[in-house]
Amino acid sequence: MSSSNEKNPSSENQTAVPAKAVAVDNLVSTKHKFKIGTKSISYTATTGTLVLREESETDGKSDGHKAKASVFFIAYTRDDVKDLSKRPLTFSFNGGPGSASVWMHLGLLGPKRVKLDDEGFAVKPPYELVNNEFSILDDSDLVFIDPVSTGYSRSVEGEKAKDFHNFTKDIESVGDFIRLYCSRNARWRSPKFIIGESYGTTRAAGLSGYLQERHGMYLNGLMLISSILEFQTAISHPGNDLPAILFLPTYTATAFYHNKLDKKLQKNLRKTLDEVEAFALEDYTLALMKGNTLPAKDYDAVAEKLAYYTGLSVEYIKRTNLRINIHRFCKELLRDDRKTVGRIDSRYTAFNGDAAGEYPEFDSSIGATLGAYSATLNDYVREELKFESDLPYEILKGLYKTWSYKEFENRYVNVSDTLRKAMNLNPYMKIFVANGYYDLATPYFATEYTFNHLALEPSQQENISMAYYEAGHMMYVQLESLKQMKADLKAFIKDAA
Repeated sequence: MSSSNEKNPSSENQTAVPAKAVAVDNLVSTKHKFKIGTKSISYTATTGTLVLREESETDGKSDGHKAKASVFFIAYTRDDVKDLSKRPLTFSFNGGPGSASVWMHLGLLGPKRVKLDDEGFAVKPPYELVNNEFSILDDSDLVFIDPVSTGYSRSVEGEKAKDFHNFTKDIESVGDFIRLYCSRNARWRSPKFIIGESYGTTRAAGLSGYLQERHGMYLNGLMLISSILEFQTAISHPGNDLPAILFLPTYTATAFYHNKLDKKLQKNLRKTLDEVEAFALEDYTLALMKGNTLPAKDYDAVAEKLAYYTGLSVEYIKRTNLRINIHRFCKELLRDDRKTVGRIDSRYTAFNGDAAGEYPEFDSSIGATLGAYSATLNDYVREELKFESDLPYEILKGLYKTWSYKEFENRYVNVSDTLRKAMNLNPYMKIFVANGYYDLATPYFATEYTFNHLALEPSQQENISMAYYEAGHMMYVQLESLKQMKADLKAFIKDAA
């Protein structure tokens, strides 16, 4: 019999294996006040991570809930609410795929916003946050979600991050977070809204179906900011003429902003766009449908009209075979000035090293705003919200480069029918769509096309409303558009809740 201080022979010469990290929730709550107009609002900010788990089975027996991901969020809840069943709750995220929720958080919805100039152009660093009197926190509690691999959200140890980087798992993980948040915070009976931007609108439409079918959670409304539900409208491939037609009015708006149109067209943007839209849907569409059978004189007439409406030369239009690529347009419009225009917001311009190149080196509109949002978010979370992490806050991860759409193999991504079905199941759900005239990422005319092709009855179509702003993809960076959006979102929430 060995004594208690003798070594166990079986353990000799073995290296100790580190214990696997245990995934746990990490939450911090802080109290704050801010003003909307003259009204002071007290609220609680809850910042941190919730662990998403899923049931797992071994040999047909449940072995508990396996941790899959740690999802970072920031929630703002008003303190003076007595009946949560009547208090609206809005879940917010941006797009990418690969974008954190910082843009609408610190640009549109939250109690603080990034200080830019009145047109939305960046100021000289260092940057600062200011009181956001246009926040919707007076009308709805807010939860900002960073999907896995964005912000501070990560897959847990032993799980692969790339497993979340696909159309279906992204919707499921965000939807499961929404369910968990509502359960933990007694919000199942609250009027519920989702607001997404860009690819976030694709996610939002997908969630409208997933939440209904998986969790029985019905929404009061979706707010779609710079919407893209049908990718065929925005991706230029040989044989797909839709983008050429649907981008045209935004090309015109961009040329209008940079004063590149004929004087007759520079008088009134909306009247000019009405004229261009009619041409796009009629003569231009018919011309493209005819392809090589289009008579030469008609070809020349369309080329001249396109040049008139875009500020580009007739010769250049002919070299494109009457089909203007968006990236080429961004480079071509101001080529004589050695400038490019932004894709996200075509009001922005930048110089490139190669003024003769075919495509811009970078998107000037993203480059102009990224620094301000990055600096203020990183400071705000740690200093004011008191959440500490040494991980990098991933604002733009660039997951779109490797994002999987295997569910749509050999066809374009399209969630418009998911939205249609969700509206049929829940006839009370309403949709608000915000469009920027200078948005070349998700052009407003493409959005109109998508919604005009939903197979909805006239009574259902009344649940959809659209608004337009003289700014770009993130239209709220412009002060006048921010003011208008506040009024539009307030009215929508009140009506739908």
